Amino acid sequence: MPEQEFTETTSKDTTVAEINSQTGTITKLQPPAQSQDEWQKYGEQISSFLATLPEYLGSFFNQYKQPLITVGIIVGSIVGVKVLLAVLDALNDIPLVAPTFELIGIGYSAWFVYRYLLKASTRKELTNEITTLKSQVVGKGIPEA
Repeated sequence: MPEQEFTETTSKDTTVAEINSQTGTITKLQPPAQSQDEWQKYGEQISSFLATLPEYLGSFFNQYKQPLITVGIIVGSIVGVKVLLAVLDALNDIPLVAPTFELIGIGYSAWFVYRYLLKASTRKELTNEITTLKSQVVGKGIPEA
């Protein structure tokens, strides 16, 4: 492949000094006054919005207080259950803890059956306790036994 030769051509008509001395070749940048006015207008809009924001938030919270509390309780309970499950999963990975929990559960189940389910009198006592607890939760009067 033959190498191409490039030759630099210069114009002898104009020189750098002549270009800089010509009028109108250097443009001056003037600060745009219109953009400052626009920024000032935007700043005033933002400051007025921020000044009325607490009032808007207060009225919004007062208007939607009950639904916000309900949503907060639901989200909090979901987060709480997730944390509880993560803690139990971490405890379950510790050796000998899972079998210990199983033994405790079996022991409590055996005690519950012996204490409340074997005899008719203790079943009646359990039924009375459940109805009392249910009436306390629901809010009705306590039934007489």
